[in-house]
Formats: sequence, C-alpha cells, structure tokens
Amino acid sequence: MPFCTHCGASIGDRHQFCAGCGARQSGAANPKSPGEVWNSFDSRTASLLCYIPTIGWIPAIIVLATDRFRHDVQTRFHAFQGLYLFIAWLMVDWVVRPLTRMGGYGGYFPISSMLKATLLAACIWMIVKVAQRQTYKLPFFGDLAEKSAAEQL
Repeated sequence: MPFCTHCGASIGDRHQFCAGCGARQSGAANPKSPGEVWNSFDSRTASLLCYIPTIGWIPAIIVLATDRFRHDVQTRFHAFQGLYLFIAWLMVDWVVRPLTRMGGYGGYFPISSMLKATLLAACIWMIVKVAQRQTYKLPFFGDLAEKSAAEQL
C-alpha cells in the first residue's frame, strides 16, 4: 500500500489525492483505456445502463461483448432484455407509427404513442428494480432474454 508523498498517510494504489491532506500524488495511475473504465463498473451499474431509454443499447452491446461479464448470467440477462426493449421501440417507431398514419383515420391514431409510453414505463420499472437489486423478468422480453443469456454460456 503506497503512502502520501506529503503527509505520509496510507492511500490506495489509484488515488490521485491524499484523503488526509489533499495533496496530489505524483505516481497515481489513471485508467488508460475505455476497457479499464468499463471494468471498474460493478454488475448492478452495468445492468442499470442497459435500460436507459433510446441509448441503453450501447451499454448492452458493450456488456455482451466484454470478457468481464461473459459468465455473469444476471448482467447478460439485463443486457439482452434492454436490447429487446430497444428493438420493440424501433418496431413501434418504424412500423406501427407509419401504419397507423396510413390508415383511413384522417390523421393520427395514438396507438404508437401508447406503445412507446408502455415501453418507456418498462425501462423505468427495470431501472428501479435493478437499483433495488431485485430480479424481475418482463413478460415476453424476459423469456427471450433468459433464453439468450442461457445460450451464450
């Protein structure tokens, strides 16, 4: 364990500043690559990031691609479930919304807005559940995610 260069207090290997006196440490190592930064996340944080609406697919793909979570079934489950929620969002946006506008309703039929609101509520619900460390499987999406996570092992 290293010591502060100014006051001599013990500090962690990666600390840039001393907790006792606040002096900057000259030998502090910074993360060198995005992989190192991603490896510093715990599984709960990685799972939470997978449910961020509209951009959660990026952390989900990173979780599925990194070696750190290769054998963490729970985190991979959340990554797959987040991806399936995003795919459903795209299907509503690219398929359902144009079809409801082309129908003979003379304008706008709110089914796509209701579906998007439901998907947004599901994302928020999953963020809350993961933050509370509770396992919850969404209907339909959870079954797909469970199968996908099990096949990857």
